[in-house]
Amino acid sequence: MIISLSFLVTAMILYAPNGNLQEKLHEREKEVLSWKTRTSIAFQLAQAIEYLHEKCTLHIVHGDIKPSNVLLDQYFNCKLCDFGSAKMGFSSTVVPPSCSRTKQVMVGSPGYTDPHYWRTGLASKKNDVYGLGVIILELVTGMKAFCPEKGQLLTSIVAPNLRDLSEHGAEEKGAQLVDPRLAGEFDLEEARCLLSIAALCLHQSLTVRPSVSQIIEMI
Repeated sequence: MIISLSFLVTAMILYAPNGNLQEKLHEREKEVLSWKTRTSIAFQLAQAIEYLHEKCTLHIVHGDIKPSNVLLDQYFNCKLCDFGSAKMGFSSTVVPPSCSRTKQVMVGSPGYTDPHYWRTGLASKKNDVYGLGVIILELVTGMKAFCPEKGQLLTSIVAPNLRDLSEHGAEEKGAQLVDPRLAGEFDLEEARCLLSIAALCLHQSLTVRPSVSQIIEMI
């Protein structure tokens, strides 16, 4: 007996009238995302990553968390897209250890890719946490992940200020980091909280970085 099976493949295109976060945050000079919208996007993005990391039957590492992969609908609800770099499982090796370092195919985007991944070639959930940390910094500061004017990564520019958040005068330093386009229309405690979360997400030690579930509890 021969059984013939046919499969219908359907492509679903999501309508995102507000484009992506990269465009909305950095490329539309006349439009400034409100503080409430920014905190909502940070929370929703964390929820999306948590779903991949913890709630899928097979846990997924996205591998390329960046603003251009965050679509915004008419209500500024965010949708995470582009799973071309995704990996299944808690930790996966991009290239077998026996392969030459020069033959490794690295995924991710400059400014958002975890330095630990660049060094080891290992993709893990903590790589996504790093990318989330960079986006949180962008949402708070309004700066791009790479600042062409200074020729530096955003993480390098704000690193000293992040270390000082727990010290004397932290309120003033936290306020200085917030996007000036908001003209003071933001909650300082929320800003300090997000900056502290970003600092943990960007920590060099993977064991110090929180899980996305822990991040959601902190936001």
